[in-house]
Amino acid sequence: MGEPLQGIDSRLARSIERLLNPIPGGKVEAALAFGVDVTLLIEQIKLSTSERARRMHVLAQAAQSVRGKAGKPKA
Repeated sequence: MGEPLQGIDSRLARSIERLLNPIPGGKVEAALAFGVDVTLLIEQIKLSTSERARRMHVLAQAAQSVRGKAGKPKA
């Protein structure tokens, strides 16, 4: 990614660093080899708890609005 980690909590910066540069033979390295996109994880952990809850609520509303509509003939 190469973006600076300035201005964020040191624990968060350390977590991001571990995701971007995993320990050889570790679980993160195995996840990367399996195809896990850690940039999505990083994006989520940068959000506050309320921001994550808000996003989840919006996605749940969108899912609810389309639930059952697939495959139904148009009137």
